[in-house]
Amino acid sequence: MNFLDMLQGATARNGSLLCVGLDPEPQRFPGALQGDARRIYDFCAAIVDATCDLVCAFKPQIAYFAAHGAEDQLERLMQHMRANAPHVPVILDAKRGDIGATAEQYAREAFERYGADAVTLSPFMGFDSIEPYLRYHGKGAFLLCRTSNPGGDDLQAQRLASVDGQPLLYEHIAAQAQGPWNRNGQLGLVVGATYPEEIARVRALAPTLPLLIPGVGAQGGDAAATVRAGLTQDGPIVVNSSRAVLYASGEGDWKDAARTAAWATRQALDEARG
Repeated sequence: MNFLDMLQGATARNGSLLCVGLDPEPQRFPGALQGDARRIYDFCAAIVDATCDLVCAFKPQIAYFAAHGAEDQLERLMQHMRANAPHVPVILDAKRGDIGATAEQYAREAFERYGADAVTLSPFMGFDSIEPYLRYHGKGAFLLCRTSNPGGDDLQAQRLASVDGQPLLYEHIAAQAQGPWNRNGQLGLVVGATYPEEIARVRALAPTLPLLIPGVGAQGGDAAATVRAGLTQDGPIVVNSSRAVLYASGEGDWKDAARTAAWATRQALDEARG
């Protein structure tokens, strides 16, 4: 089953547009786990078990594992998700952006070592930084397009000289991803929830691509506005929440609290789509 099939299946089965981001910070772990980087797997696996029937995807952020030398724990977590939530696709949030043999190795890392169903990429170096990932048929690749950080304006909101007018850089990325770059139907786009008007603009330029939308929850993105701007019959969305779910409680009820936070976000997204 390819990534898009998995995403559509999990969305329908769990009635969910929610993706839970797995960004483990040991200093924020609850109780006896607090400060212990050796327990990253235990914490994340418990979150997966508590929320796997409420989500359409999981998104581990590789830096939170690598910073603690916990890549082996990430491998175990990927295996855990495969065994305990096989219907839920996993998006490896790596934001890689390189070319040639280096890009080939990054693609191998994402899809062979970790077994991810999709990966996030930076398209700054152009199509040849993306093409090695597309050799893995059935896998997905989400390109950074219009990110939620304030500094995104530095480049993404700049106008380009073009035969088609003067599109903003993020508009050009969206059009390329919908068009010539999407050779095997594997591409999606990352668009921040803090800019619903620009989500709508990206959706207009890329009507069928899946949109990965971070920023709902702790970053303040509005769930209802996000769904209205991005979701269409032919264009799926994956709305990510990380800290609001992971750290819903620092007490002994942290697993139940994570589930409650995920359930509430899922419900808000579901109500927004009617």
